Amino acid sequence: MNGIKRQFVSEGHLVDSGILTRILNLIVEEGASYEINKFIMGKNNLESSHIELTVTCTDNNKIDSITAKLVNLGCYEKVFKEAILKPAPKDSTVPEDFYSTTNHKTLVFLNGTWHEVQKQRMDGVIVAYDGAMMCKKLRDVKKGEKIVCTSQSVRLIPPFRDRESGEFGFMVNDVSSERSVDVAVEKIAEEFRRVRRGGGKIIAVAGPVVIHTGGGMALASMIREGYINGLLTGNALAVHDIESVFFGTSLGVDLKTGRPTYEGHRNHMRAINRIFFHGSIKKAIDAGILNSGVMYEVIKKNIPFVLAGSLRDDGPLPETITNIVEAQEQYQKVIQDASIVIMLSTMLHSIATGNMLPSWVKTICVDINPAVVTKLADRGSAQTIGIVTDVGLFMRLLAQKLLG
Repeated sequence: MNGIKRQFVSEGHLVDSGILTRILNLIVEEGASYEINKFIMGKNNLESSHIELTVTCTDNNKIDSITAKLVNLGCYEKVFKEAILKPAPKDSTVPEDFYSTTNHKTLVFLNGTWHEVQKQRMDGVIVAYDGAMMCKKLRDVKKGEKIVCTSQSVRLIPPFRDRESGEFGFMVNDVSSERSVDVAVEKIAEEFRRVRRGGGKIIAVAGPVVIHTGGGMALASMIREGYINGLLTGNALAVHDIESVFFGTSLGVDLKTGRPTYEGHRNHMRAINRIFFHGSIKKAIDAGILNSGVMYEVIKKNIPFVLAGSLRDDGPLPETITNIVEAQEQYQKVIQDASIVIMLSTMLHSIATGNMLPSWVKTICVDINPAVVTKLADRGSAQTIGIVTDVGLFMRLLAQKLLG
């Protein structure tokens, strides 16, 4: 085929990760052709593979589109091009051809050197500061800041599946109900122990279903024993956790018998009322009124937590952040440098957190609904491992494995 030619390079565990197949299929599906100029396959589990290929396309706009898509698969052009930097025309506004970030490790070629982008996250822009590259949200961009435009100088490094068995070797980033939960929990417990020994951070993103299904005490015990280093949730989990401590119910249902209690529908409002009387959750703990539960352990352990508000909240509790932009910022701070994020039966907060996480953070999603994990993957959090089961049973089993 005669036309416009560009040369690309890709490195890593290309074959067993499936990346090579995706690269070649993409080129053909886009109506272009390719020629492999050089291919070196890794000979063992530690060696990466290397491929160089020429892509030919008859349409100039089409080759630009193909280039952008190949970059997202970890390819980069063999002939390095300097980054195109354009000033932001006004606050919270960037040039039309800005590069939109993914959650993969990203490098930008500028002044003859590859620069790693800091604070990596998806759906951001890259701002250049005297050679340093920083990922920022669109709303945080200031007029005149230098914005990386087009993908021609960008290199992505997607995480490749670990070829060693390792702690997480039993898992792949898909979702299935046909998998032994007991085996999965054992492996997760091993990884939690390893991360804690190494001083890493484990962040829990939890929904009120954890409390409804009887997993609250298990989560609280894991916080108390130092296995959870941050909690991201909403007003509802805190409300029903406190309700369970005060009245032994969640949404008015007795957690021991599973039966609705007389006027139990009032219990979560009674719990909110008691907290308001004391002024905050912490003040209720200090007064000795609240003496157990997830929020009790979080505050006594002094680990960071965020209660993000929503339109449907009752109360909300005094600690709930009702400004959604501020809540997003606080979420981002808590997950900074996280080793593992475990998402427990909350589609809203799981997807929100997934959007903030770089792809190299190990992410586990536990939900009775497999669609939650599917939606996470569809929105770019493809590293998420899904476990389809009742979250209360899962949490009790995990706490048993960890605490004996």
